[in-house]
Amino acid sequence: METLKTKPTAGYELGDETFMSAAELGGYTAKLRGQKTLQAGDREEKARAELIKTLSETVELTPKKVHEITQTLLHKLRIAAEQGNNELLVMRFPDVMCSDRGRAINNFEKDWPETLTGRPRQAFEFWRDRLQPAGYGLKAMIVDWPDGMPGDAGLFLTWETRHE
Repeated sequence: METLKTKPTAGYELGDETFMSAAELGGYTAKLRGQKTLQAGDREEKARAELIKTLSETVELTPKKVHEITQTLLHKLRIAAEQGNNELLVMRFPDVMCSDRGRAINNFEKDWPETLTGRPRQAFEFWRDRLQPAGYGLKAMIVDWPDGMPGDAGLFLTWETRHE
């Protein structure tokens, strides 16, 4: 039986590469992880900027768009009710979509809707004009706390559960 050789023959060199120690390999791994983290952070930051830009632009509420929103919302409301819930998160948005970065929402101030901008403001107006008259409530709260600071806010449709 032939033995496999695992060591290079004498005089063999790895070109420009030198053999890494375990500590050097650990450092190299950390450097790669750091680069990946930075790249992921850059992608996350870019996606957040795009989301803010999109949410800053209002949607034209044509009859077709209102019907589309209503049908999607009814579907989600039915599912939530079937699951025994009496609230539904209908919009989540970065705190920068509030003129006070979510302070009024966080403090449950009565005039929190006045701080909304862009599509979150439009969602509030949609509720006020179309859903509140049908008996739905709306509450807002901070739903994310990165580094202990307010992050994303959420708008929740609420409704009473009747017991028969």
